[in-house]
Amino acid sequence: MPQHKRLSLILCAALALVASGCSTTVRPTPVPAFFPPPPAAPRIQFLTSFSGLKDIDEQSAFNRFVVGERQDIKVDKPYGIAVYDAKIYVCDTNSTVAVFDLRRKTFGPLSGAVGQGTLRQPVNISIDADGNKYVSDPGRRQVVVFDRTDQYLRAYGMEGDWRPVDAAVLEDRLYVADIDKGLIRIFDKQSGELIKSIGDQGEPSQRLDRPTNLAFDHDGDLYVSDVGRFQVVKFDRDGHFKSTIGKIGDNLGHFARPKGIAFDRDNRLFAVDASFNNVQIFNRDGRLLLFFGETGDKPGNLRLPAKVTIDYDSLEYFRDYLQPGFEPEYLIFVTSQFGERRINVFAFGKQQGVRYPTDAELRREIEERAKKEESH
Repeated sequence: MPQHKRLSLILCAALALVASGCSTTVRPTPVPAFFPPPPAAPRIQFLTSFSGLKDIDEQSAFNRFVVGERQDIKVDKPYGIAVYDAKIYVCDTNSTVAVFDLRRKTFGPLSGAVGQGTLRQPVNISIDADGNKYVSDPGRRQVVVFDRTDQYLRAYGMEGDWRPVDAAVLEDRLYVADIDKGLIRIFDKQSGELIKSIGDQGEPSQRLDRPTNLAFDHDGDLYVSDVGRFQVVKFDRDGHFKSTIGKIGDNLGHFARPKGIAFDRDNRLFAVDASFNNVQIFNRDGRLLLFFGETGDKPGNLRLPAKVTIDYDSLEYFRDYLQPGFEPEYLIFVTSQFGERRINVFAFGKQQGVRYPTDAELRREIEERAKKEESH
């Protein structure tokens, strides 16, 4: 059965449950997972995960809401993820964009992904302030745009060989990572005309190799996750090279396979590493503060993670998972391409009554741990 029809069946099951008055209250994970682990002061709590196949608690109402009872269906191979207006958008690279509507308690394919909006290999999705969704589809060789109501709006593309794998909007420009040519293409958001390309000029140390993911910080600087360079590369909005974060290696603050990146409101950079199966958090100076997730099948573990996104507006839908006394600031969503926990939900916050180290203290602790690991 085609994937879009399977998703439609899931949607019907979810609607039937809503009509029957099924509650979506969920129970917390029995054994909470915190990062860093005790006895350190916790900053991140793993809340829950779902994939469309099974939830952590098979009997939970949230599981029934997401997949319907006895539905052996899942999001196949997720990569990109974004959240807007209580909807979680997940790029299933084998089919389409799946939409989890937390407010309406429905789950189904992106409604506008038909006709001109049909997707072939959606890899990444980003959403601008107006609610427009930009889906990078290397199968179509285009960035496909859907409006705030999820209907097809337009597509950006260009002749010749190129593979758009991520896109990000800044003001009147659309920045697109072309992994084949190893550069970032900048389009006029209104006309769709190509303005310029960046990342292919300057000294060899300033050029991109295989850019995979993009993010802007709150100063308007562009960050590019480059799997060929094993780094995150920083440019200004016009494409002038500024600095790099990380380097190849297996110690703290290093990268082996950098993927998705995102910023919180304090300009902390969250960077996924698919080889380490974790997410590293850096301050505005590029210094490592913390990391979470690790290889395994336990709650909070990741398996080939791909993308991370930050959301401040959907906490109410996940409060029942919070451990007593843990005060969240925002949610962190991380996709895993393998395992039962495909879409993972974490909360960033603080535990009441606990003294937290300063960023400088955290940095010293990280440096000491790194030295110990190098000595081993």
